[in-house]
Amino acid sequence: MDGIDERILQELTRDGRISNLDLAERIGLSPSACLRRVAALERQGRIRGYRAILDRGAMGIGFVAYATVGLNSHTKASQEAFERAMAVAPEVVECHNITGSVEYLLRIEVTDLPAYKAFHTDVIGTLPQVNAITSYVVMGSPKDERA
Repeated sequence: MDGIDERILQELTRDGRISNLDLAERIGLSPSACLRRVAALERQGRIRGYRAILDRGAMGIGFVAYATVGLNSHTKASQEAFERAMAVAPEVVECHNITGSVEYLLRIEVTDLPAYKAFHTDVIGTLPQVNAITSYVVMGSPKDERA
């Protein structure tokens, strides 16, 4: 990776739908050289994909919370079972295995507080490997650069 590749990645992070012609112009490359570099970044796995940034409010998602989850057993089987359950839970948009006093940090997006309570109680609360859940309700997001 060189400075040109880094600038390409910055521009694509800002606008993943930018045309190759506009990207080449911003970077100062010919369109063919720019296209070759983008293709190489994709082959190398530095660009894993392109995503749309969704307006969650327009989709009826009005409640966001982070939850830390502690497991009652620190075994691989316990972790795998929990991760499988989170993989199929549409409310969980991020699941991170973390260090510290708990094992997981979740980002949960639902319509409202009653929907979160139902998810908390009926999904996470019923998993036999879960020992502790702490919820952090998002009141605002002055900076959110996730794609």
